[in-house]
Amino acid sequence: MLKKVKRRVTALIIKCFRIKKRRRPSTPQQQPDLPPPPPPPQELTPSTMPHRHHKPSTTPFLFPKTQSTVLPDPSPFFSPNLLSSPLPTNSFFQNFVLKHGDQPEYIHPYLIKSALSSLSICYPPRFSNSAFIYQIFNADLTISATRNTNNGTDVNNIVSSYSDLSVTLDVPGNLRFFLVRGSPFLTCSVTSPTPLSISTIHAILSLTSNGNQTKHIIRLNNNQTWLCYSSSPINLTHSISLLTSDPFSGVIRFAILPDSDPRFETILDRFSTCYPTSGDAVFTKPFCVEYKWEKKGWGELLLLAHPLHQQLLSVDDGNVTVLKDFKYKSIDGDLVGVVGDSWVLRPSQVSVTWHSINGISEEYYPEIVSALVKDVKGLDSTKTTTSSSYFYGKLIARAARLALIAEEVCCPDVIPAVRKYLKETIEPWLEGSFNGNGFFYDPKWGGIVTKQGSVDSGADFGFGVYNDHHYHLGYFLYAIAVLAKIDPAWGRRNFDLWKLHSWAGGLTEFADGRNQESTSEAINAYYSAALMGLSYGDSQLVSIGSTLATLEIQSSQTWWHVREGDDMYEAEFTRENRVVGVLWANKRDSGLWFAPPDWKECRLGIQVLPLLPITEVLFSDIGHVRDLVQWTMPALEREGVGEGWKGFVYAMEGLYNKDGALEKIRRLNKFDDGNSLSNLLWWIHSRGDGEEEWGGMRGNCWFGHYCH
Repeated sequence: MLKKVKRRVTALIIKCFRIKKRRRPSTPQQQPDLPPPPPPPQELTPSTMPHRHHKPSTTPFLFPKTQSTVLPDPSPFFSPNLLSSPLPTNSFFQNFVLKHGDQPEYIHPYLIKSALSSLSICYPPRFSNSAFIYQIFNADLTISATRNTNNGTDVNNIVSSYSDLSVTLDVPGNLRFFLVRGSPFLTCSVTSPTPLSISTIHAILSLTSNGNQTKHIIRLNNNQTWLCYSSSPINLTHSISLLTSDPFSGVIRFAILPDSDPRFETILDRFSTCYPTSGDAVFTKPFCVEYKWEKKGWGELLLLAHPLHQQLLSVDDGNVTVLKDFKYKSIDGDLVGVVGDSWVLRPSQVSVTWHSINGISEEYYPEIVSALVKDVKGLDSTKTTTSSSYFYGKLIARAARLALIAEEVCCPDVIPAVRKYLKETIEPWLEGSFNGNGFFYDPKWGGIVTKQGSVDSGADFGFGVYNDHHYHLGYFLYAIAVLAKIDPAWGRRNFDLWKLHSWAGGLTEFADGRNQESTSEAINAYYSAALMGLSYGDSQLVSIGSTLATLEIQSSQTWWHVREGDDMYEAEFTRENRVVGVLWANKRDSGLWFAPPDWKECRLGIQVLPLLPITEVLFSDIGHVRDLVQWTMPALEREGVGEGWKGFVYAMEGLYNKDGALEKIRRLNKFDDGNSLSNLLWWIHSRGDGEEEWGGMRGNCWFGHYCH
């Protein structure tokens, strides 16, 4: 059974990140040839672990197939040639393919709204208070064809191609928009002579054109100045809030002039003739991500880098120039101009280890072993009461932690019981034979859903509509990594290779785009995949999992961890918060899905759990950890605070106050369902005896002797 699972994991995870041939967009009337479709899922037949001397079967391991009754139909929004392959379910353009497809998405530096036969662009203002930071959509410019051939029928805008860094939208009336993340220009290709309409909710104060009518300056009454460039002359006329053109064919580009500052106009002029049509993120080596763009026109390519890009960008690799003073505002911090056809990002190296980094002194073994024996005796697969994929995953990952702790404190006698428990609890989920739930293949979007989620969109926290997959599956991956190796199709679906962190939300339309609450559970997913690579000597899986884990860590430290004195967020929000609750593409929320902002113990805990060796890397800034704990402690006096949440607060306190935290942990009488007394004691006793001020992940890998 587990060898078949191993084959499936390798195929799916590696497939998710294999360098793929880009689907080139076709003309709106023609679609490119289809690649051969993957073989359809088949029903599973129960299998047992083969004997060592048997030749391994080459039959692929497939999850049972299900027909979901709650998933939306993707076909109205995707080009037919895309429907035979797995479709994105947590992408940066997800709102474009859900419900009516008309909720905006934030594609740096603009909010983009796709509506019937038009596309609107907004350079959004940013608002903040102590609880929220958000951007508001206003249709600064709306582009459409003055005439189209739909004969009055409603026709959706269609996604004709997409990649890691771009999406191409075909709009009725011969318009094709290349929406490339980080482009200061909105680029539209008009494939045949078509009169254009450019409207605004503001008033047009003036329209100025150059001599050959290939550059136009549009000044609005909201103090915005927009530049319009065209590959051939275009004759524009305007009224109070509308510009119209004669029939035009070619490429037309729009860009906001930041702060209406004329100093930046020369820069936009210079780079207006070179435009990207798509972009890919490529894993070339461990701890390295390369962005490569396809471009047209002539000259050099100008794009914008967000703060984490700026931190990771290697100016020594390739030919890039950073324009430090050329800046756009965004919800994620200032975007800075970068000139170059490709970028190389080099995150800090983080090694994946099974056990604690510093080890545990033998004097602490007896206390941990005592707790271990008690926790392992409590493992009984016949008494499992939950059928939730999330809580079940936490349950088995908790058991897997016990086996690794036992290895570390030289207590091998308890490991067979853990192994038996894991086999009995994991295999039914993979076979689809677990009573009441299990993992199934959804052919509509091409991914894994749960049995309960296939008939109830609210079951398993929305797992059936592709919400929180990396959280749930991360726990399963961790548990199976301790036992063997598996590969569910979680990788590409959740991780955003432009923002460099994961998204949740799934196939649910949100006005503020995708969101993510728990970064630590996201890190667990990729850390666990890397552990599977270690289990089976799969260096590529170790490399991919480790790289994604470190990117998730550095994103968490950049956008979720709120440090006093940082200028990422406004002063009022920074003063009242030490962690972001839910981070959205277009908003920052101090509350959680399940808790209000003043439940600070939950806000801390959801960014810590599960407690693992890699947690030490996530919270490497001890100064921030101390501020975070001190910010949280008053909330523990509130009536009804759960003991499980207190455990995570004390675990963080243990990073700088080991003895004080240990005494508090010993007094706990209950633990989070994914945690245990054994795990908390392991955490505290594997801390160093002295306070160590780490400055975060900078420079070389801390654990070089573990690096592969």
